[in-house]
Amino acid sequence: MKNVSGHAINKIKAHFESMVDMPKSDWLFFISKLEERFYSKKSIILRKGEIENMFCYLEKGSIRYFIPRSEDIEVTFGFRHEDEFSSAYDSFVSRKPSHYSLEAMEDSVLWCIEYDDLQEIYARTSVGNIIGRVFAEYNLVEKWNRELSFINQTAEERYLDIFANRPELIKKVPLKYLASYIGVTPQALSRIRKRIS
Repeated sequence: MKNVSGHAINKIKAHFESMVDMPKSDWLFFISKLEERFYSKKSIILRKGEIENMFCYLEKGSIRYFIPRSEDIEVTFGFRHEDEFSSAYDSFVSRKPSHYSLEAMEDSVLWCIEYDDLQEIYARTSVGNIIGRVFAEYNLVEKWNRELSFINQTAEERYLDIFANRPELIKKVPLKYLASYIGVTPQALSRIRKRIS
C-alpha cells in the first residue's frame, strides 16, 4: 500500500462516504492504487492533445482549466481547489486527446489514480461503479450549470454568483483568469468590481 497521508485519507474517505457505504476491503484496495504527485506553480499537469490518464484528489493547491488559442491568448473555463477532484474527465473516459490543458496555479499536491487501476476497482469492488456514476453525474451537472449561466446571466451576475458561492476564486485566482472565466476582458471585470464595491 502506498503511503497516503492521514489528512488525504480522511478527506477522500469523507467524499466517498457521503455517496455510498464503502466496505473496508474496498477502501483499502482503492487507496493501494493512489499515487502522490507534486506540481510546482505554473507547471502544466496535462497539455492539450494529450490523453488524460489520471483522476486526482487535490489535497493542496489549485488548478486552472484552459484552452490555449495562440501563444498570447488563452480561454480559462474552470478551476479546482483543495478538497476537490480534478481530471480532464471527458478525455479520461473517452481515451481521446484532451481539447484543453490543466495548469497548477500554485504549488499543488494531488493523489491520483490511473485509468487502468480505476477500471480494476470498478471490476473488483462492490461500490466502484456507484462512485464512477456519481462522479460522471457531478461532471455533467457542473457542465450544464456552466453553460446555462452563459445563457441566463449577465457577466455581472456570473461574477456575483461566484462571489456568493465560490469566494475562494475571488481570493486566489488572478484577475485575467477570472475575467476569462466569466467571459469578459480584465478591464470589463475591473469595472464590474468597482460598480458593486
